[in-house]
Order: sequence, then C-alpha cells, then structure tokens
Amino acid sequence: MPITDLLERNSKLYGDEIALIEVNPEIEEPQRVTWKEYELIQPTSSAPYRRTITWSVFDEKANRCANLLISKGIRKGQKAAILMMNCLDWLPIYFGILKAGAIAVPLNFRYTADEIEYCVKLADVDVLFFGPEFIGRVESIAEDLGRERLLMFVGDSCPYFAEDYHLSASNCSSTAPKVLIEDDDFAAIYYSSGTTGLPKAILHKHTALMQSAHMEAMHHATTRSDVFLCIPPLYHTGAKMHWFGSLYTGSRAVLLRGNKPKAVFDAISREGCTIVWLLVPWAQDILAALDSGEIHIEDYNLKQWRLMHMGAQPIPPSLIRHWMEYFPDHQYDTNYGLSESTGPGCVHLGMENVGKVGAIGIPGYGWQCKIVDENGNTVPQGEVGELCVKGPGVMIEYYKDPAATAEVLHDGWLFTGDMARQDEEGFYYLVDRKKDVIITGGENLYPVQIESYLAAHPKIHDVAVIGTPDKRLGEIATAIIQLKSGETCTEEEINSFCLDLPRYKRPRKIIFGDVPRNATGKIEKPKLRELYAGARLVEQESNS
Repeated sequence: MPITDLLERNSKLYGDEIALIEVNPEIEEPQRVTWKEYELIQPTSSAPYRRTITWSVFDEKANRCANLLISKGIRKGQKAAILMMNCLDWLPIYFGILKAGAIAVPLNFRYTADEIEYCVKLADVDVLFFGPEFIGRVESIAEDLGRERLLMFVGDSCPYFAEDYHLSASNCSSTAPKVLIEDDDFAAIYYSSGTTGLPKAILHKHTALMQSAHMEAMHHATTRSDVFLCIPPLYHTGAKMHWFGSLYTGSRAVLLRGNKPKAVFDAISREGCTIVWLLVPWAQDILAALDSGEIHIEDYNLKQWRLMHMGAQPIPPSLIRHWMEYFPDHQYDTNYGLSESTGPGCVHLGMENVGKVGAIGIPGYGWQCKIVDENGNTVPQGEVGELCVKGPGVMIEYYKDPAATAEVLHDGWLFTGDMARQDEEGFYYLVDRKKDVIITGGENLYPVQIESYLAAHPKIHDVAVIGTPDKRLGEIATAIIQLKSGETCTEEEINSFCLDLPRYKRPRKIIFGDVPRNATGKIEKPKLRELYAGARLVEQESNS
C-alpha cells in the first residue's frame, strides 16, 4: 500500500493521540522548570516553545494541503518542493503533496539561492513551499521561478512575491481527495548530498517509502509506546525514514529544533523519548559536555531511553566505547544507507550485535549485499572492494540523468561508491569512499581507518584525513584535527600517538583546524581539499 495509507490508518485508530511534538529551545519558556515539574506548556504565542498535533489533525492538514494543490491545477505526477526548517507544518505538507498524487521534492535548507534554483529546475518542480528563513534567498530568484511555478509561503507575514499557504489551505476541505495512489506510483525526489559535485535528483516510488517504514520498525523493535527524538533535518532521507518507524507503529515523535547537548537531554527527559538517532558530531558534543561537567546525567530523567543509534558516516568504535561508559544499558545500532537506497538500513549492525561495533553490519530487512572489484566481480571474503546493495528501496533513477544512472545501477544492484570488506562472520566494514582513497607511493590508504584510529586520542574532538599532493609519492595522508575545547596539542604528540599504526598509514602532515560537516554529519572533504590540497604546508619528516 502507499505510504499515505499509514497516516489515514493512524488518524482513524489513534486520532486523539499526539503524533508530533515540536520543541524549539531557542524560544524562552514562560516559566523555566525542571523535568520533575514539567507539564505540557501551551503558551499563547505564534511560535511557542512546545507545540503538538494529533494524528487526526495531522491527517486533516495533509488533506487541506492536497486539496489546495489540486485546486491550483496540480495533477498526479507533478512535483512540489519543500524548503523549510523542521516544524509541525513540514510533514503534513509532505503528505499533502503525496495525497494529491504529486511527487514531493525536499530541499536542503543550506542551499544557496543558485542551488535552490538549480534543484527546482532539475526536478521540474511546479510548486515551492518555503519558510520564513528562506525569504531572502527565494526573493532573489522569485522573478525567474515564479513565471512558471507557484510559490507558497509557510509562516506569518507572507512576502509580496508569494501566496500565503496557511490562508489558502484554511479554505480547503479537510477530507481526503479522491486521487488513486498505487504502490508503483512515483512518490519523492531526494537530492544527493553533493559532497562530490552538484547534487543529483534521486527518484523513488511509494513501494520504497513503505519498505523503509516497515524496515525501520523491524530493525529497532519500535512499538506504540516508543517516543522517537528527531533532530536531523527532515529534508534528508535519514531523518525521514527513521521517523517512518513512528508512522508505521502509530507512535509519537519529537521534532527538536536544535542539537545542543542540554537541549537534547531536556527533550529526552521531558518528553519521555525512548529512541534517539544521533550524528557523530552531536554524540561527540554530548560526551564532551558530560566529560567537562557541563551537564550531569542525574539532572535528567533518562531511564526510559533504551536505544541510541547512529549513521550517515563511519562511526569511530572509540566513540561508542566512550558512550557505553556513561550509558551501559543502552541498546545501540549502526545504520548504513544512501539516499539512493531510500536512506538508512540497507545495511545495519543490529541491536543484538553491539559486540561488533566498528562494522556497519549485515544486510537489512529485505536487502542483499556483495563486494566487487573494478570489473564487477565478487571479491573473496576479507578483501576490499566496492559495496553493492540490492533490495526494494533501490532508486528508480537519477532523474533526467541516464548516464549517471547507468554508472551505478547494474541488474538491480546499486553500486554505492563505498569501499568495504566482509569478515568471516558475514559482517561488513566500511573502509572508505571510493573517491576518497589516497594512493601514496603505490599503496592504497583508506582515510576512514586513520580517522577512526586518531578519534581515540583523548584531546581530539573531530578529525578528517585527505590526500594532499607530494612530488615523490604522488599523494600523502594529511590529518586535519579539531581539538576539544580548551585543549592544546602538538604535532609531536600526534606523531607519537600514531606509532602503533603501520608506517605507511601514519599521516605525513598534521593541520590543527576545524573539520567542516554538512547538515547530515558528513565531513565536507571537497571543502578541505580546496583549502589544503594545494596549500603550502610544512611537511613533517618521514619515518620511512
């Protein structure tokens, strides 16, 4: 069945129960209280600290959105983009687009005006929903976009160049439109992160969305009593498909507009969150806050928190070991996936396999995996090759890009571009991105391995390893190291720490600086290469 059927089912079965809670820690509460005194605060404000909607209101809002689109001439198969920060309007608009039979096109909130225009045109978008944070960017391209597209503003004080969504939708019916939606209908276009170039438009069917919802609930044993804390942006498949577990089970979720350690612990404590998905930087920040005494576990109600899971990038085993020192009773899972595979879960560690931390895991529910060489032949177990996945969540295509599609899709297998190996027990380990491999003096270096090693250094907050030019070796491994707040460190300390690494894996250059990450937690290595690959650096003495 299409993903919209789950929302309608929840509305019928659990209509009066809370579906979504929006918490905005940037807004001052009318009365600051401890978690023990915390009650459901509903201050009279256009943007209160905490807002909620029930499953029935969620469904009604989606229906109004769908009927508005239909009244504007939007028909099945046309596209509507969403450019909004996480809020209570985001998901009802997403489902309203789907209920109209249209294709939802979520956009990265970090896009510049030029990138917004590029993505809107690439996907042949007919309607753009945008929030108040994007007025300036949209206004700069409104004259061009507005000639052929409807611009819908979601917020207060609608700008002159757009239509007021809330006003228009309020005049539309809250009854579901009579649009036949089938499993094989196109449902969404998600954009790749663009870490290796311009983002690609990834087309998925309703079948893929439903599979991800079922898989999420299966992998994490989600029940109606669970409360999921959603921190990452909803435009990305990671956040959306993890929330689909809540949709599948009819359980509530909290949309937290912030990721500071105190805000995260406040939300978990006050809202009774049981499942939390974290990106590596946020987990690092939480651990740093606990280590420094900035926050104290005993100040919060965390006993119900059963699962912390992570993904979007390789997870340093040292981070999880450190986490378990504070939370020894937590269940843990690693989730691997791509937007091309409908987000996380095509490979996952499994909550029962915490002893295999460091692996990305085994094939997810309904998925197959293999590792191949440069000719597409399966490699012997233990050898490094390109990870390929196959399952019901594989994309249909890169929209309007048959050449790029042909590069990654072969006989139903998605070639991920990630280098991996499989151990004797069948667990897969991510080695690195194919394009990030460093070739130094004829040897292949995999930055993720070096990054995981360095991440265990007690003074290091974050680290990225890239290849920089070298006249003799072609490339050498360069480590960009972001220290923990208040720490000082020298190159000599890092070199000494790396003595247990094989000589060819030791970084030859050390740079102390910030490690940039995108909204989904991935290291922005193209930006680092631009900054440092051609820069004049002081080369360390080689021990080789």
